[in-house]
Amino acid sequence: MQPNKIAVTAAPIAPVLAERWSPRSFNRDYILSQDEALSILEAGRWAPSSNNIQPWRFAYISKTDPLHKEICEKGLTGFNQAWAPDASALIVVASIINLPDGREHTGRKYDAGLAASLMLVQAQELGLHTHHIGGIVRDEIVKTLKLDENHEVLVVIAVGKIAPAEQLEGPAYEREIAPRVRHTLDEIMLHGKP
Repeated sequence: MQPNKIAVTAAPIAPVLAERWSPRSFNRDYILSQDEALSILEAGRWAPSSNNIQPWRFAYISKTDPLHKEICEKGLTGFNQAWAPDASALIVVASIINLPDGREHTGRKYDAGLAASLMLVQAQELGLHTHHIGGIVRDEIVKTLKLDENHEVLVVIAVGKIAPAEQLEGPAYEREIAPRVRHTLDEIMLHGKP
């Protein structure tokens, strides 16, 4: 059974945004098609970018790739290791740290976050789901992907088809069926009212 996770909003938002949420229960048998994978990555590629520097870098790791298991076992922490192996693919989002002239690109994380955000919206549009995983072991992922010192790993995104919540156990199951909650607009607004 799938919980109802449609966002309750103060004003209408696009259905693809209202329906987006981050499950942990993924269909173990589903493998993303090449078209689905390319569509998601293209959405990230076309994200807004300060001065068009495009500092984001992606590693797409299908469940059929041996690195998928290695990232799950060595690159993820805690109970992420229990549910993430079921995802069809993992997308590692990294950014370049320094510009070609040696200066640090201070806007890199914001730009990479925009790219990651557009990838999850595109996945949702395709009938897929994503879950951003912050509980990662960055050094292990850098080593596994053989990245140089100018690359900073930011997040891993699990992608796939959703599966019934009952596939999970314990705290993961409880989180899967819990209602979605957000701060109210009044709580997050620093100034002004619409």
